[in-house]
Amino acid sequence: METVDQEYLRLSYRPDLHLLFLRWSRAVSSAEHRAGYEAALVMAQAHQCGHWLVDLRARGLASAEDFDWVLTTFRQQLRDVLPAPRRITYLVTPYHAELIDARLHAQEPLVAEEVRRGADIRTFIEELPAQHWLQMGT
Repeated sequence: METVDQEYLRLSYRPDLHLLFLRWSRAVSSAEHRAGYEAALVMAQAHQCGHWLVDLRARGLASAEDFDWVLTTFRQQLRDVLPAPRRITYLVTPYHAELIDARLHAQEPLVAEEVRRGADIRTFIEELPAQHWLQMGT
C-alpha cells in the first residue's frame, strides 16, 4: 500500500482493492482543499485509479465554492487523465450526508453532461457500502 501523509490529509492507494483513499484530518482552507485533490490526482494517475473514497468525517464539508470546483473543474481533470469508469464516494456523517446530497441535487443539473461524465459521485455514511459501490464500477 502506498501512503502519503500531509498535515491535513492522508492519501493511500490500495492495490488489492484498486481504490484511492483520501482521509482528511481537519478543516482546511480553500488552497489546502485544492492542493489535496491535486496531490490525490497525481497518485491516482500513477496507478490509473479512477475510484476514490473521500473521507470527510473529520473535516466536514467544503465551502460551496470548493464543492463547485470539484463538481466542475476537477471532475473534468479526472476525465482527461484517468480511465473510465471514474467514481468518487464521499464518506460523511449522517448530518453532513443530508447537506451534501442537497448540494448535489441542486448543482448537478447545472453541470454540463460532458463534465458529469468525468466521475459518478455518491455519498455514504458507512465505509463498506461505499467501497462496494466503488468496486461495482470496475
